[in-house]
Formats: sequence, structure tokens, C-alpha cells
Amino acid sequence: MQVQPLGDRVLVKPLEETVKKGGIIIPDTAKEKPQKGEVIAVAQGKEAENLEVKAGDKVLFGKYAGTEITVNGEEHLILSASDILAIVKD
Repeated sequence: MQVQPLGDRVLVKPLEETVKKGGIIIPDTAKEKPQKGEVIAVAQGKEAENLEVKAGDKVLFGKYAGTEITVNGEEHLILSASDILAIVKD
């Protein structure tokens, strides 16, 4: 299944950063939501002309931003462009 965002929206795959402190394994229910992700798809059209992100960019977004969806068995977020806080440069 392919998803093409509309308007000024962006499809982002959250990047899980698993950090174990002191050898303690944290259960999934206690983990914080990721705030970093990779842009998978960007809306097209007049509303999206001024978007500064493109597919492949790594971005930071608000903790509770976006709508969670499942695409091909993987969790993704559909975010408004205004929910994206920064582009991460490696």
C-alpha cells in the first residue's frame, strides 16, 4: 500500500532509538514516543510548494504531533508541516 499525503502534510516513519541505561530493559508501554523520524513522502500541489522537507530527510517533530497509521505493517505518522520542528543534519 502506498500513501500520498495531501495539503501541507508529510508522511514520516518514526525512528526508534533504543537506549538501555544500566542494563535495564524498559518495556514498550513505558517508552517515550519518538520525536525523530524519516520523511517517506511529501504532499504535492499548490499548498505544498513551500515545504522545506523532502523524502529522505530526518526531522524532529512535536511529541504528540500527527496521526498514527500503519503502512505495510509498520507504524508511520502523518504530520502537518507546522508540526515539524527541524531537519536533522548528520
